[in-house]
This record gives sequence, C-alpha cells and structure tokens, in this order.
Amino acid sequence: MAQIELRGIERVFKLGDSEVHALHELSVSIETGEYVAIMGPSGSGKSTLLNLLGLLDRPNAGTYRLEGRDVTTLSPDEQAEVRSHRIGFVFQSFHLVPRLTAAENIALPLMLAGVPPAERRSRVTKALKDFGLDTRAGHRPDELSGGQRQRVAIARATIMRPAMILADEPTGNLDRATGQDVTALLEGLNAGGVTLIVVTHDPVMGSRARRRLMMEDGMLTHDDGSPAVPSLQYD
Repeated sequence: MAQIELRGIERVFKLGDSEVHALHELSVSIETGEYVAIMGPSGSGKSTLLNLLGLLDRPNAGTYRLEGRDVTTLSPDEQAEVRSHRIGFVFQSFHLVPRLTAAENIALPLMLAGVPPAERRSRVTKALKDFGLDTRAGHRPDELSGGQRQRVAIARATIMRPAMILADEPTGNLDRATGQDVTALLEGLNAGGVTLIVVTHDPVMGSRARRRLMMEDGMLTHDDGSPAVPSLQYD
C-alpha cells in the first residue's frame, strides 16, 4: 500500500469572476521512504500540491489517501490531529516564533500535543544535540544565523517523529554551503526511513532526489523515478 495516493485531484481558486485551476486531474502515488522533488515553473501548482499533502488545504474534487486512510473526508480537527503526528513541515522562511528560544520553538509541537514536561525536556535536549544546537538552546531566532534557524525548524518538524517531511524551498534563504548542510540533514532523515518531499526551483537539489515530479499549469507532466547520485558533494 502506498503511503500517499492522490486520485483525480482538482483545486480551483476563484479570482474575481475567473477561476484558476491550481491542480487539474492530478493522480500520483508515493511509497513510504521515498525522496521526491516536486519541480516546475512559478505558478505550476507545486506549493498548492504541498499544502494539500500537508492537510493545510482541501481539494475541490478527488481523493487523498494517506497511509490507507481517506483524509479528504476528515473534519478539520481530525486533519489537525493527523498533521501534528504524521507530518513535519520545513519552510523557506523558517516560520519560527520570534519571542521563543530555540529550545521553546522545538518544544512547541510537543506542548501542543500534551506530551508531559519531563519527556518534552528529554526529547528537546536530544534534538538540540542531534542538530548541533545545544549551545544555542536559549537563543531567540533573531540571535541565530540562517542555517541555525533552519536547523531549529527541522528539529521542530521532526520532534513528533513524523512519517513524512514536506519541505518548501528549504535552502532558498541560505548560502550554498549552509544549504548543503541543511540538505544533508534532510537526506539523513530520509535515510532513516522518513518520506521526504521537497518543492524546489534548484536543479541541483532536484537532481539529488531519487524521483522528480515535474509540474506545469497544475498538471503532472513528467514523473522521473531514476535514482540520483548519492554523493553529498555539489558540483
């Protein structure tokens, strides 16, 4: 059974008197543990697809089955429950809470899920160490570099041990060397069995995925399942 199954997905937005078909008759399956890059020009539907996969948006038509469950029929509260436990998000602009420290930002999903304080502290301490942030635990986002902020964002995205990570241009605001470090972190999580789906304009990052979904005008135009070179070196 595929982890993700989309069938006949349509997403239409109304702009005044006109309609924009952000996604049109889109069908695709993604297996557990895959590393997939979603690519295409601006306005092709990449981010709309990512939002739909992350249960941040609903299709106008079609079905989305996640781990065998039709999540399009769930209530908003039920979708939020699935989202908090099964899906991690990494964004280009980090989306950290400015007034919270690195440790508090990482702990936020655990607190919202009602994880007891002692377990929260233990898991956050481990995450800070695993992501090389143990000396930055008490720093707020404006006291961190871009790479450190993205590390905090990835630690927060994975603290609930999700089955899937959705990353929207995760290296877009980073310099090349820092972007390489962040890519290595994400690929390491994928190597541990987490499904990794990345939206990117960067052909270098896209080429690293083992599968590329090319989009244009809201439609899937090409599905390239050929393996990428496993090296972490950028040419």
